[in-house]
Amino acid sequence: MGARNAERVARELDAFAHWFVGPASSDGGRFLTITLFAESPNTARVARDMTAVFLKDADAAEFVDDARLVVSELVGNVVNHAVPDRGLARPGAARRIDLTFKVWPKWVFIGVADEDSSPPLLPLGDAFPPGLAGELTEAVLPDSGRGLFIVQRLASSVWWRPDEQGGKTIWCRFDRDLGAPERKPC
Repeated sequence: MGARNAERVARELDAFAHWFVGPASSDGGRFLTITLFAESPNTARVARDMTAVFLKDADAAEFVDDARLVVSELVGNVVNHAVPDRGLARPGAARRIDLTFKVWPKWVFIGVADEDSSPPLLPLGDAFPPGLAGELTEAVLPDSGRGLFIVQRLASSVWWRPDEQGGKTIWCRFDRDLGAPERKPC
Protein backbone atom coordinates (compact mmCIF):
# COMPACT_ATOMS: atom_id res chain seq x y z
CA MET A 1 0.00 0.00 0.00
CA GLY A 2 1.37 3.40 -0.96
CA ALA A 3 1.90 6.22 1.49
CA ARG A 4 -1.10 8.11 0.09
CA ASN A 5 -3.42 5.13 0.52
CA ALA A 6 -2.08 4.48 4.04
CA GLU A 7 -2.79 8.12 4.95
CA ARG A 8 -6.33 7.88 3.52
CA VAL A 9 -7.02 4.65 5.45
CA ALA A 10 -5.67 6.22 8.66
CA ARG A 11 -7.99 9.25 8.17
CA GLU A 12 -10.99 6.95 7.61
CA LEU A 13 -10.18 4.89 10.72
CA ASP A 14 -9.79 8.07 12.78
CA ALA A 15 -13.16 9.35 11.52
CA PHE A 16 -14.81 5.99 12.27
CA ALA A 17 -13.45 5.98 15.81
CA HIS A 18 -14.93 9.44 16.39
CA TRP A 19 -18.28 8.60 14.76
CA PHE A 20 -18.68 5.61 17.03
CA VAL A 21 -18.69 7.72 20.23
CA GLY A 22 -20.47 10.87 21.29
CA PRO A 23 -18.41 14.06 21.32
CA ALA A 24 -17.89 16.02 24.49
CA SER A 25 -17.57 19.79 24.65
CA SER A 26 -14.20 19.32 26.37
CA ASP A 27 -12.99 17.65 23.12
CA GLY A 28 -14.29 20.53 21.01
CA GLY A 29 -17.33 18.51 19.99
CA ARG A 30 -21.09 18.96 20.09
CA PHE A 31 -23.91 16.40 20.13
CA LEU A 32 -27.67 16.62 19.58
CA THR A 33 -30.50 14.17 18.92
CA ILE A 34 -33.95 15.34 17.87
CA THR A 35 -37.04 13.14 17.58
CA LEU A 36 -39.55 14.03 14.88
CA PHE A 37 -42.62 12.25 13.55
CA ALA A 38 -43.19 11.40 9.89
CA GLU A 39 -46.91 12.23 9.98
CA SER A 40 -46.37 15.85 11.00
CA PRO A 41 -47.05 18.12 8.01
CA ASN A 42 -43.87 20.15 8.57
CA THR A 43 -41.40 17.43 9.59
CA ALA A 44 -38.96 18.14 6.75
CA ARG A 45 -39.02 21.91 7.36
CA VAL A 46 -38.44 21.46 11.11
CA ALA A 47 -35.57 19.04 10.38
CA ARG A 48 -33.95 21.52 7.96
CA ASP A 49 -34.38 24.44 10.35
CA MET A 50 -33.01 22.51 13.35
CA THR A 51 -30.04 21.42 11.22
CA ALA A 52 -29.21 25.03 10.40
CA VAL A 53 -29.64 26.26 13.97
CA PHE A 54 -27.53 23.48 15.48
CA LEU A 55 -24.70 23.64 12.94
CA LYS A 56 -24.44 27.42 13.22
CA ASP A 57 -24.40 27.15 17.02
CA ALA A 58 -21.74 24.39 16.80
CA ASP A 59 -19.47 26.57 14.62
CA ALA A 60 -20.06 24.38 11.56
CA ALA A 61 -21.90 26.98 9.48
CA GLU A 62 -19.84 26.11 6.39
CA PHE A 63 -21.95 22.94 6.03
CA VAL A 64 -25.40 24.41 6.66
CA ASP A 65 -26.60 24.51 3.04
CA ASP A 66 -25.37 21.02 2.13
CA ALA A 67 -26.49 19.53 5.46
CA ARG A 68 -29.98 21.04 5.13
CA LEU A 69 -30.34 19.44 1.70
CA VAL A 70 -28.99 16.09 2.94
CA VAL A 71 -31.34 16.09 5.95
CA SER A 72 -34.26 17.07 3.75
CA GLU A 73 -33.59 14.16 1.37
CA LEU A 74 -33.10 11.61 4.17
CA VAL A 75 -36.15 12.73 6.16
CA GLY A 76 -38.18 12.81 2.93
CA ASN A 77 -37.19 9.19 2.29
CA VAL A 78 -38.49 8.21 5.73
CA VAL A 79 -41.74 10.12 5.27
CA ASN A 80 -42.36 8.67 1.79
CA HIS A 81 -40.94 5.15 2.02
CA ALA A 82 -40.34 3.83 5.56
CA VAL A 83 -42.68 1.14 6.86
CA PRO A 84 -42.03 0.31 10.54
CA ASP A 85 -40.89 -3.20 11.38
CA ARG A 86 -43.60 -5.39 12.89
CA GLY A 87 -42.10 -5.13 16.39
CA LEU A 88 -41.91 -1.32 16.20
CA ALA A 89 -45.27 -0.60 14.57
CA ARG A 90 -48.06 0.50 16.88
CA PRO A 91 -51.61 0.95 15.52
CA GLY A 92 -52.39 4.64 15.23
CA ALA A 93 -48.89 5.70 16.28
CA ALA A 94 -46.79 8.13 14.30
CA ARG A 95 -43.58 6.90 12.67
CA ARG A 96 -40.54 8.09 14.61
CA ILE A 97 -37.55 9.81 12.99
CA ASP A 98 -34.43 10.44 15.09
CA LEU A 99 -32.04 13.05 13.74
CA THR A 100 -28.54 12.90 15.29
CA PHE A 101 -25.67 15.36 14.94
CA LYS A 102 -22.10 14.77 16.08
CA VAL A 103 -19.79 17.70 15.44
CA TRP A 104 -16.07 17.30 15.99
CA PRO A 105 -13.26 19.71 15.09
CA LYS A 106 -12.51 17.54 12.01
CA TRP A 107 -15.92 16.12 11.08
CA VAL A 108 -19.66 16.64 11.06
CA PHE A 109 -21.71 13.42 11.29
CA ILE A 110 -25.45 13.40 10.61
CA GLY A 111 -27.67 10.38 11.18
CA VAL A 112 -31.32 9.91 10.27
CA ALA A 113 -32.93 6.89 11.96
CA ASP A 114 -36.25 5.29 11.14
CA GLU A 115 -38.19 2.20 12.23
CA ASP A 116 -37.84 0.31 8.93
CA SER A 117 -34.95 -2.18 8.84
CA SER A 118 -35.04 -2.54 5.04
CA PRO A 119 -31.63 -1.61 3.62
CA PRO A 120 -31.53 1.65 1.69
CA LEU A 121 -30.83 1.46 -2.00
CA LEU A 122 -27.60 3.43 -2.13
CA PRO A 123 -26.60 4.30 -5.69
CA LEU A 124 -23.41 2.60 -6.80
CA GLY A 125 -22.29 5.21 -9.29
CA ASP A 126 -23.39 7.49 -12.05
CA ALA A 127 -26.74 6.59 -13.61
CA PHE A 128 -25.47 7.53 -17.07
CA PRO A 129 -21.99 7.87 -18.56
CA PRO A 130 -20.83 11.51 -18.23
CA GLY A 131 -20.80 12.01 -22.00
CA LEU A 132 -24.37 10.82 -22.40
CA ALA A 133 -25.79 12.52 -19.32
CA GLY A 134 -25.22 15.98 -20.80
CA GLU A 135 -27.35 15.12 -23.83
CA LEU A 136 -30.29 13.72 -21.92
CA THR A 137 -33.32 15.86 -21.24
CA GLU A 138 -35.06 15.97 -17.87
CA ALA A 139 -37.96 14.04 -19.43
CA VAL A 140 -35.95 10.82 -19.61
CA LEU A 141 -34.51 11.04 -16.11
CA PRO A 142 -36.43 9.33 -13.31
CA ASP A 143 -38.89 11.43 -11.30
CA SER A 144 -37.72 9.89 -8.03
CA GLY A 145 -34.80 7.92 -6.63
CA ARG A 146 -32.21 10.67 -6.78
CA GLY A 147 -32.21 11.59 -3.08
CA LEU A 148 -29.45 9.23 -1.92
CA PHE A 149 -27.47 10.08 -5.05
CA ILE A 150 -27.60 13.76 -3.99
CA VAL A 151 -26.57 12.81 -0.44
CA GLN A 152 -23.58 10.84 -1.77
CA ARG A 153 -22.48 13.79 -3.90
CA LEU A 154 -22.63 16.31 -1.07
CA ALA A 155 -21.21 14.28 1.82
CA SER A 156 -17.67 12.94 2.17
CA SER A 157 -19.04 9.52 3.09
CA VAL A 158 -22.47 7.82 3.36
CA TRP A 159 -23.33 4.50 5.03
CA TRP A 160 -26.12 2.83 6.94
CA ARG A 161 -26.34 0.73 10.03
CA PRO A 162 -29.15 -1.55 11.23
CA ASP A 163 -30.31 -0.74 14.75
CA GLU A 164 -30.32 -3.51 17.38
CA GLN A 165 -34.02 -3.08 18.23
CA GLY A 166 -35.05 -2.84 14.56
CA GLY A 167 -34.98 -0.01 12.09
CA LYS A 168 -31.85 1.57 10.68
CA THR A 169 -29.83 4.77 10.59
CA ILE A 170 -28.44 6.41 7.45
CA TRP A 171 -25.22 8.25 8.35
CA CYS A 172 -23.24 10.79 6.40
CA ARG A 173 -20.00 12.56 7.18
CA PHE A 174 -18.71 15.96 6.13
CA ASP A 175 -14.95 16.41 6.50
CA ARG A 176 -13.85 19.68 8.09
CA ASP A 177 -10.09 19.14 8.20
CA LEU A 178 -9.67 19.52 4.45
CA GLY A 179 -10.63 23.19 4.35
CA ALA A 180 -13.69 24.20 2.35
CA PRO A 181 -16.26 21.52 1.54
CA GLU A 182 -15.06 19.55 -1.46
CA ARG A 183 -17.56 19.18 -4.30
CA LYS A 184 -17.65 15.82 -6.03
CA PRO A 185 -18.01 16.04 -9.82
CA CYS A 186 -21.52 15.34 -11.07
